[in-house]
Order: sequence, then C-alpha cells, then structure tokens
Amino acid sequence: MKTLLSALVLAALSCAPLARAGDLVDLRVIDRDTGATLPTYARDGRVFVAGTPGHRYSVRIDNRIGERVLAVLSVDGVNAITGQTASPDQSGYVLDAYQSTEVTGWRKSTSEVAQFNFTALSASYAAKTGRPDNVGVIGVAVFREKPLDLPWREGKIANAPLADRYTPPAPPAQPASPKPAPASVPPGTAEAETASATAKSTTPADGLARAETSANASAARMRKPEESLGTGHGARETSRVTYTQFARASSQPNEVVSVWYDSYANLIARGVIPQPPPPRRFVEPQAFPGGFVPDPRS
Repeated sequence: MKTLLSALVLAALSCAPLARAGDLVDLRVIDRDTGATLPTYARDGRVFVAGTPGHRYSVRIDNRIGERVLAVLSVDGVNAITGQTASPDQSGYVLDAYQSTEVTGWRKSTSEVAQFNFTALSASYAAKTGRPDNVGVIGVAVFREKPLDLPWREGKIANAPLADRYTPPAPPAQPASPKPAPASVPPGTAEAETASATAKSTTPADGLARAETSANASAARMRKPEESLGTGHGARETSRVTYTQFARASSQPNEVVSVWYDSYANLIARGVIPQPPPPRRFVEPQAFPGGFVPDPRS
C-alpha cells in the first residue's frame, strides 16, 4: 500500500472537449488564464494540445466508473506529488466513484502546490532538475481498487452488521460538482504521495497584395520551429488534500492515458496542426481604373 493524496475539487463538470478519453478516466488540460479547455489534435496515434507560453494550466481528471480509482500523475516525466522520476508504482490521487478533480501544480505539502505553467523547455522544472528527456507529455496511470474482503455469513445476510455490507454507488443522474476525494497512507510512511491622400490613391490590388504578403510572412513564422514548451515550477497557491487508504487491485496500471503538448507554432511546424491554406488572391474589378485608352494587343 502506498501513500496517496486526494485533491480537493476546484471546478464543476465542464462540457468542453476532452483532451483524452480513456475507459476509466478522462484527461483534459485547462488554460487557467482563459478558462478554456485546450482543444486536441490527433497525429500518429497520439493526442496533442497547444499551450500558450506564460499561461498557467491545470490537469483535470474525471473518474468514469462507479468505484474508486488511483490516478498517478506524471508531468514531463516527473511525479506531480513526490517530484520523483515518474513510475506507475508511486503515489497518486484517489478519486471516488464518478468524481472529478483538477490538479493545478506540483505538490509541496498537504495544503500547497507550485503552479503548473507553460514555459520554455530550458526553464521547465524537469530540465532544471536534470531530467529534460521527457518534457512535453502529461500522463496518468490508473489503478482500480482491490475488492473488499467482506465476511460471508450464509443465511444471515439480512442480519449482517452495516459495516459488513457493501453497495456499489450508483452513477449520478446528471453531471454535478464532484466531491473531495479521500486519500491514503501506508503504515509507517511519512512521505506524501499524494494575441489621407496617400490612402485614397492606393488601389484595392495594392492593399490585397500587402495583406497577402503579411499573411505569407505570418505563415512562414508559424512554420519556423521555436524552443519546445515545458512545465514550469510557478507561484505557490493553496490546495488542500487529505490522506486515505487505497489497495491496488494489481501491480500494473489498468490504464495509461497520455496527452502531448507544445506551442501552437511548433505543432504547426511539426505537422500536428494542419497548416491553413494560403489566402486566395482576388482583385475585384474596377469600373474606373483610370488612365487613357490603350491600343489593343495585336
């Protein structure tokens, strides 16, 4: 049994597009500066989101099933609770049946986190701690809970003490604000896992030509790769959690859900986001283009 933490729920269910849908949990990335769930782009069997440098973000995890699960969160290859190089057997967040939670940063204690924010790879927490190789991916290893060992009392089920009965929770009739999830600790473990005249003389064609040149230059800039994004170790903020007990049903995760990220410009340069077609040049016919009548062409 590992030391586990459970995050307080920070927001109600959202109908925004999912970053990555799994069988056990859904994973999405939310830009906290705009409040928007980042749209997803699929490429070569992977799912990507485009982050904005300098913006804070959170990772939202939604439990899709009617039982508790343990979600071990990795950001840039680093466990978001312990700071260790991530492995599925480490600490994670425990979510009750159909519960959702938002993880807003690197856990510093049971009451505080250091905010996640999009930054240059070289300024990321993983790079600054000597682990730059896995920067640019967020993943969750999901474990189901080991079934309770309940006493069997033949012929005395109705008379069994309440504590010996187990009724799986029913799904809510409709999505609602998730409740805080309980959390877990192994015996003897202290470590938390938890964007004039001159004007009149300008012809429409001149204006369109300048607009086309500007659009092409902008597209060229978007195609030029820049330094990849990573996740920084931002300002501290309050985020309270509690401990709970959780026994994994197996030593291997039942599911791993991942989403990759980079800047919008880099995702275009990498071919993840389809490049918009160049603007179509169209010059509207003019009734009085000016000048004298030229000789016809022979």
